[in-house]
Amino acid sequence: MSKRILIIGLGLIGGSLALAVKKGYPGTTITGYDIDPQARKLAKSLQVIDDAAVSLEDEAPEADIIIISTPVESTIQVINELLNLPLKKGSLITDVGSTKQTVVEKGSLLNEKGVFFIGGHPMAGSHKSGVEASRERLFENAFYILTPTEDIPVAKMIQLQNVLKATRAKFIELDPETHDRFAGLISHLPHIIASGLVHQVAKTGEKEPLVSQLAAGGFRDVTRIASASPGMWRDILLHNRETLLTMLADWKQMMSEVEKMLVERDEDQIYSFFAEAKAVRDDLPAKKKGALLPFYDLFVDVPDHPGVISDVTAILAQSGISITNIRIIEAREDIMGVLRLSFRSEEDLTLAKAKLSEHMYETYEAP
Repeated sequence: MSKRILIIGLGLIGGSLALAVKKGYPGTTITGYDIDPQARKLAKSLQVIDDAAVSLEDEAPEADIIIISTPVESTIQVINELLNLPLKKGSLITDVGSTKQTVVEKGSLLNEKGVFFIGGHPMAGSHKSGVEASRERLFENAFYILTPTEDIPVAKMIQLQNVLKATRAKFIELDPETHDRFAGLISHLPHIIASGLVHQVAKTGEKEPLVSQLAAGGFRDVTRIASASPGMWRDILLHNRETLLTMLADWKQMMSEVEKMLVERDEDQIYSFFAEAKAVRDDLPAKKKGALLPFYDLFVDVPDHPGVISDVTAILAQSGISITNIRIIEAREDIMGVLRLSFRSEEDLTLAKAKLSEHMYETYEAP
């Protein structure tokens, strides 16, 4: 395939898409554009892209395929710019945003120019950001949702999937409203709840500082997702406003039911609430890439002995395994300590477990 592809937005997602397509189609020319000149320069120096575009006016009309890899609000602005440019007839345009209704509505205006806009959302990411964190296999086995409108020819959908199949993702086709409803429930609402819990602890911590220290353990893990980009989540909430208002009303109703159980001391209902949640949660697919990033954590029992942490990290380093995070969960004199090691992929976790077992370390994964 000899195509000219323009990627607008050179962050983690845009960079990883560029690497995947370059690997899958060596004859393709990948041009990148970002409003930050340093991002363009870095992407070029890292060979994530072949060429750096100085402006959309120069490059967009030459592109066969345009991938908009920016936050949702910025995507709307980019589409507005593209509407005023002489784009190549028959060219394909897609995005990677976490909400789809407003983006697809705006993108559909491009179809009147003889080009074809198909909304997209690769449900994968990383706890790192920036083009320097780009990985060719970021999307492998992840769900990649496409949201075409009824006027998109099947041939154009196939053409886009033929390009994106280099990501090795699993394609799912949804209408924009269904996408936003699903994403709201399994991604957007959990981020709101996690952030709300953090606010509640912070407020209590102003008067009782000890609570913040206690929250450094399990609470910090439960609310990891609250560390995401505030600007990105502001855009997501505003663009999925109606869906989330309905879900928040349902959530408040559920919390009212829990409150009623407590007021009435209803032991059976309280037990059922947790038992049913446990059963559903235990049946969810483990270590699958979905709307929320999976955490590849391995727990290691370690003796209370000087140098044990450096020994563990050295074993992994010798095998070329990268650790994204390490935390001491338990370390007291005369008892076994516990290290929690976080990895960027399930492959790294599996290899780490095997290597540490060879050195007689006891390891286990979270359920």
